[in-house]
Amino acid sequence: MKERKKSRSQELSERYVDFLDRHIDDVISARVTDFMELNQIASELAVSHKHLIDIIQHEFGNHPGYFYDFKIIEKTKEMLLKADVSIAAIARTFTYDPSNFSKFFKNRTGQTPGNFRRQYKETENEYIALNNFIVFPKKHK
Repeated sequence: MKERKKSRSQELSERYVDFLDRHIDDVISARVTDFMELNQIASELAVSHKHLIDIIQHEFGNHPGYFYDFKIIEKTKEMLLKADVSIAAIARTFTYDPSNFSKFFKNRTGQTPGNFRRQYKETENEYIALNNFIVFPKKHK
């Protein structure tokens, strides 16, 4: 069976998503100090800013910034749930001032980072409590 060749738009879209993953990891790992602007990313991908916007909107139905923010939020959620680190430290890892980070997070998720973490912990504790609850059958006399 012959594999279908990807269009230039599909290739660019995949390169954009891969670039975001690598770039966000570079920010988290402190290999770079700040998040790039979309025009800088477009330049790295050897396309114009406008072309990048047009292609990503065409391929995915949303502005490239939407996916950039989405990927940042996904990484911050992972850190909030897995890392025993303060929210302020997580904010600084993502190059945000803590108050701006809370606004950014709430604007995109509908809840503050603290509420998100608490909700997960409560859900996790309820799950653990249910799994540790053992019912012993009554002995028949």
